[in-house]
Amino acid sequence: MSDFLLLNRFIRYLEIERNASPKTVDAYRRDIRQFLLFCCLEWETDPARLDYGRIDRLMIRLWLGSLMKSKLAKATLSRKTASIRSFFKFAFKRGMIHHNPAHLLMIPKKEQRLPKTVRPEELNLMMETIDAGDAAGKRDLAIMELLYSTGMRLSELVQLHVTDIDMRHKRVKVRGKGSKERIIPFGNFAKKSLEHYLEDRTNLIGKKTGPADLSALFLTDSGKRVYPRFIQRKVSHYLSRVSEISQKSPHILRHSFATHLLDRGAGIRVIKELLGHADLAATQIYTGTSVEHLRNIYKSAHPRADIRGEE
Repeated sequence: MSDFLLLNRFIRYLEIERNASPKTVDAYRRDIRQFLLFCCLEWETDPARLDYGRIDRLMIRLWLGSLMKSKLAKATLSRKTASIRSFFKFAFKRGMIHHNPAHLLMIPKKEQRLPKTVRPEELNLMMETIDAGDAAGKRDLAIMELLYSTGMRLSELVQLHVTDIDMRHKRVKVRGKGSKERIIPFGNFAKKSLEHYLEDRTNLIGKKTGPADLSALFLTDSGKRVYPRFIQRKVSHYLSRVSEISQKSPHILRHSFATHLLDRGAGIRVIKELLGHADLAATQIYTGTSVEHLRNIYKSAHPRADIRGEE
């Protein structure tokens, strides 16, 4: 429990009113507590006696400056700055402080790294290499097909219930960030693999299977609901067979899903809805990958694209 009462109120606001994910809440709590402890050290006071009204823009900049010296990644600095801005906006709007020291604070721009992807032919080969001769193999194939067919997040996959699958209309209901629900269609390959898995799913139910596990779509070999690390190991194992990509995580399948759709003409707003992004800016990173793909095709296909002798 934090010693900072104002921080505690903000965390409750995130959890109850904003329905923020546990991961977001933990990140905000760490970031804000780190800053408030910095203030306590600067003023040689304890958390219970901290005067929030004394905090000004200069103090925030001193803290950010100390973080920059420690060579934190730009993405981390951006998140910490956003945390501080949200905290003081909350406190100011509710009259807990008389001025907002973070009002004009600029959030550092993140480095725009193009998401890594796996080629369609590699993913096709991966699916073919999965031995679906028993219930565990059928489960693994269904997991890989569903991740790539829908682009859903890892956290969304592990929460799936059997009743979330609508086989007739080839769609699945997922619970995204902030418990927001959305419906995602899936293709024929995913449908076929899910049908085969569900026919054999009862063979995974065992002594360790509890009442809560019975509703889970995907079960481990011991009959428990799958968990993130279990899925991560599976994806890494199967991707290692077909790709040299350094990062072999479920998110790579999500990146590949979005990029391959964009390469084949899907609109960016449609992809945004499928991915469950709240902001279009989060989806637009994939346009960079698609432009690079088009540039490579142009260079190899256009007769005057390659200028001989160009250094």
